[in-house]
Amino acid sequence: KLFIKITISIFQSIVMYTLKITTRLFCFFLVAPLIFLQSCSSPKPTKGSIQSNVPRVPDYSNLQYWAAHPNKKDPADSIPLNSNLHDEQVTSDVDVFFLHPTTLTKGGGWNGDLNDAALNKKTDYGTILYQASIFNGAGRVYAPRYRQAHLYSYFTKDTASAVAAFELAYLDLKTAFEYYLKNWNNGRPIIIAAHSQGAQHAKRLLKEYFDGQNLGNRLVVAYIVGMPVTKDYFTKIPVCATPEQTGCFCSWRTFKLGYEPRTTFPMSEKIAVVNPLSWTTDKTFIPKSKHEGYVLMGFKASPAHLLGTQVNNGILWAEKPTFKGSFLYRANNYHVGDFNFFYFNVREDAKRRVGLFWKR
Repeated sequence: KLFIKITISIFQSIVMYTLKITTRLFCFFLVAPLIFLQSCSSPKPTKGSIQSNVPRVPDYSNLQYWAAHPNKKDPADSIPLNSNLHDEQVTSDVDVFFLHPTTLTKGGGWNGDLNDAALNKKTDYGTILYQASIFNGAGRVYAPRYRQAHLYSYFTKDTASAVAAFELAYLDLKTAFEYYLKNWNNGRPIIIAAHSQGAQHAKRLLKEYFDGQNLGNRLVVAYIVGMPVTKDYFTKIPVCATPEQTGCFCSWRTFKLGYEPRTTFPMSEKIAVVNPLSWTTDKTFIPKSKHEGYVLMGFKASPAHLLGTQVNNGILWAEKPTFKGSFLYRANNYHVGDFNFFYFNVREDAKRRVGLFWKR
């Protein structure tokens, strides 16, 4: 509970700042690919206490409660337009367990209702399409729906309700993961991938099931993106310091090159940052020639070589990407693009580490 309270305090600053810089232009042009973080409506729950409005418990034997699953057709199977990529899940010997970020941003209860068709559609055609699909070239993608905590939970003064909301969300993900292990994994290697609220829960999941546990031997790599993770958070899972490592974790939070959010976001050399253009922790500026392209509007692949990056004091600096209708002209915080800006680099990295895992 103390960890969750600290996380809420940290993310409160992130959310409040990001909401300030989000414009109507952003809502018009980018609501589909980046819906996972923001909403143009008020993010405050309208129902009463969390105890009196708990949504129905999910049944993970029913594929209805999976946003992505190898046994159903879903947006995670998609390939960006203008690309020569292929969905390789059928032939893969690896699984990907994807924890999606917050999509519950409108008024309602403290936790998402998994029978809410509109919320499920928002999740499926936002984060599942634009983020989870990154990994269909590396493994079979599993993405459980869960009673996610409302975005407002990150900056409410009602800490008790926020903590309860996050605990309920994690309970679902833990239950889904255990069901997946028992019924579908069959001893296969695993990639853990997560963003924002999903990353918050992924830290706990990795700590409980992989760190110093037998399951750790099956961890190919973990992508814990959009939330700060200290270098020593895990006992046995190291930071991915080189592109050749497996059984390690990658993490980054993206900001405009040269921007130092010292008063709003945690910055420290103790926070792990892996540069998604070099896949090292080196602080050398990595030029845009290493950038393989991003995926944004209309689920279309961009050209390569559009932005350079650099690790700096616990965050990732990135050159300002430009695209039609860009909301980034005045923004310094690129949290909404943590995965999407590096779509092709992450995809290639996941595939490479799978190959290295089998060789070790």
